[in-house]
Amino acid sequence: MEQAFELNRIIRKLIAPFLEDFTLDQLNVIPEGFSNNLFWNIAHVVVTQQLLVYKLSGLPMLISEELVDQYKKGTKPKQAATQEDVDQIKSLLFDTIDQTQADYTTGVFNNFNEYPTSSGFILKNSTDAIAYNNYHEGLHLGIIMSFKKIV
Repeated sequence: MEQAFELNRIIRKLIAPFLEDFTLDQLNVIPEGFSNNLFWNIAHVVVTQQLLVYKLSGLPMLISEELVDQYKKGTKPKQAATQEDVDQIKSLLFDTIDQTQADYTTGVFNNFNEYPTSSGFILKNSTDAIAYNNYHEGLHLGIIMSFKKIV
């Protein structure tokens, strides 16, 4: 599992500079043909990881329900992200992975509610969820990188 967490950190290290290198206006632009913006995609990966690993395990998430409601699957930006929003996601990008790894190592993920993903893969335990999350974040990294050329 060490490799799964390391891969997650690598993906997030590729995502993190977007929060530094792009202005708030650029982070909030919804390009033609897209339904979300750069910031939404970045916040979405944080939210989805928490839903897949913690919520499906029946454990309290490390993020607020408000954040989940704003950035879960099927949502769209209701308002422009603020600098405070950006700062919050910056800190959560790595804090959530560090805590998830610590929790996994200490064995807190004992229960899991089986979940069929939209891609057809069935998550049966937290190990599956952690692995699948890397696939999901890789997809969004591709979207985020395509924004680089658009905004």
